[in-house]
Amino acid sequence: MPAQQPQSPQPADEDKIPFAGFTARAFEWFSGLEQDNSRAYFTATRERYETDVRGALMLMLQELSGTVGGSVRVFRQQNDMRFAPASPYKTRTYGVLEFTSPAKARLYADVSARGVYSGSGYHRLTSDQQTRYRAAVVDDQIGARLLDALATALDVGLELISDDLSSVPRGYPRDHPRAELLQHRSLLAGRLLPGGSGITREKALDHVTGSWRAAAPVTSWLDEHVGPSTLAPRERWPRRAAKHASG
Repeated sequence: MPAQQPQSPQPADEDKIPFAGFTARAFEWFSGLEQDNSRAYFTATRERYETDVRGALMLMLQELSGTVGGSVRVFRQQNDMRFAPASPYKTRTYGVLEFTSPAKARLYADVSARGVYSGSGYHRLTSDQQTRYRAAVVDDQIGARLLDALATALDVGLELISDDLSSVPRGYPRDHPRAELLQHRSLLAGRLLPGGSGITREKALDHVTGSWRAAAPVTSWLDEHVGPSTLAPRERWPRRAAKHASG
């Protein structure tokens, strides 16, 4: 996950700006960024980004936090150039509501040229999470409940994102009845609301909360049978040694 962008102090209640939706200017800003992903463009349009994009997303998540709980985290727009990304800026602005007591799946939302996307699930299962996930999948009763939850999510219009392995993991039969589930390294459910000429406050809130509610059968299964990683941060995704060119 990208490093957290420091957040501004919360305004007093009497000074709090209400969430008003996403203007057409927000989606136009992303279209411009996709055409000119440069520091010059970002600097020249910084005020629009801070107000119409990041500011609006922050206000929406803060309002929803008051309803469903969780702490707001909005990630930085800049890519980490140490890892040689293709461009200096992300073409979406995204944030989450995080839950630590008790720990459960994050509630996610992003803004891009396409519109507003929202969903939930588990992203990048660590090794200990994968062990618990696969043990639950191969259990006939528990695995069948996940299939039911995923079918329910699809029936209400959610899209599933799973980041699959190329084959069934070692130690499991290739013809297992839930072989496809065993290949998942992530499992998320969400949907997009197109931006068009702007998204009103009511439409944005209804879309985001509706997507989160629709994903609940999947996230409840994950919370119950997988849960958060118990590994130390450095043990979760060990870095591979860099390969040196030969010759």
